[in-house]
Order: sequence, then structure tokens, then C-alpha cells
Amino acid sequence: MKFLVLISFSFLFGTVAFAQNGNICSVSRDNIIIDTSNHQRMLLGYCNRHAFQDTSFSWWFNSVYDMYEIDSTTALSFKDKLDDIKITIVMGTWCSDSRRVVPKLLKVLDYLKFPGNKVSILAIGRNKKGISDETDGMKIELIPTIIFYRDNLEIGRIVESPKETTEKDILKILNG
Repeated sequence: MKFLVLISFSFLFGTVAFAQNGNICSVSRDNIIIDTSNHQRMLLGYCNRHAFQDTSFSWWFNSVYDMYEIDSTTALSFKDKLDDIKITIVMGTWCSDSRRVVPKLLKVLDYLKFPGNKVSILAIGRNKKGISDETDGMKIELIPTIIFYRDNLEIGRIVESPKETTEKDILKILNG
């Protein structure tokens, strides 16, 4: 009986831990593949931020996230301009720029209490493709590419690295 309870709890916890707005992030064998160039695990396809808590990714994600100091003055200056914004992050867990930029962006969004259901994260391989054709039409050349949308229209993007800082680049995008 204890074993059955433990199994049920494990399943329930696993489902909740990787759920985001009703969607399950498949941090499964289907979404974690082996990178043939360095034999390391990498994410592939749409996922949510909980995927970065897998031990293959948490070592870099958590350290960058924890160390980043938010420019709260700039961040708070654009908080009210985020209401109708959606963000798509195209990144690679194998990419050093993605490892540096994405945790910082997510920390800023957390600070501003930006809704998680308004952020899509697409992990791609070295060929700039996801599991299928997710990047078609996105014009992805360098990663990470962070695309900001208002009313389903792109209003700007951060490509590879912010020009100034994460917060200042977002402010410029939102100000048009």
C-alpha cells in the first residue's frame, strides 16, 4: 500500500512540477536528446521554464538566474507596458549565449510578475530547428532570439545578446 501511495505521489508531483497553464512540458526522452557534437543532453521543442530544473540544465540556469542583479528602476518603468505583450524565446541549451541571456530575461519577467502563459520557450538544435517546423517563418539566424508580440504582431526582438542590458533593450522595444 505504501508503495502504491509513493508511486501515485511521484506521478502527481511530476505532472504538477512540469505543468504550465495546463500544458505538460515534455521533459521526456522525446524532448531531451543527445547532442552529437559534444555528447551532452539538450532540450528540443517547446517546453516551459521548469525544464531547466533537469540536472543537465539547472547547473547553468540557476547560477546565472541567481547571480543576475535586476535594474529594477528600468524594469519598473516598463511594467505597465507589458499588459498586451507575448514573448517567444528561441534558444538552445547547448548555446553559451542562450545560457547567459535566457535566465536573466526570465528573472526580469519573474520580478515583474509577467504571466508564464504569455511566454513560449522553443529549444532548438544546432541546425536551428526544433522537433519539426516550429521555427518556420520566424527568421531565426542567431540564438537566443527573443521575439516580442503585441496583438500577434512582432514589435521587436533581442537577437543573441542585448545591445545594452536586458531591461534597457526591452524598454526600447516596448517604446517602439
